[in-house]
Amino acid sequence: MTYVIAQPCVDVKDRACIDECPVDCIYEGPRKLYIQPDECVDCGACEPVCPVEAIFYDDDLPDEWGGYRTADSEVFADLGSPGGASAAGPLPSDHPLVSALAEQAA
Repeated sequence: MTYVIAQPCVDVKDRACIDECPVDCIYEGPRKLYIQPDECVDCGACEPVCPVEAIFYDDDLPDEWGGYRTADSEVFADLGSPGGASAAGPLPSDHPLVSALAEQAA
């Protein structure tokens, strides 16, 4: 299991979680941040600093955002494990679940 970044992050991307993550596993997409599940060490440091409460432990993800459970891992299906967000830079695209959303009010 790992942590998941859900819908409240879309079009917000506060980045406090990036600063807090000790293993650099939170990557930035065009509209949302994504946790690389193979790089996440389940420390939970990101969860309490998220100002929009978008980060959940996988088992605690609300049903309404269940699609985000696989979105993060699917984003990395082709990329694999880049070995750290700071070296990899921004992701080229968002997951289709995110891309399909209307722009969220900031």
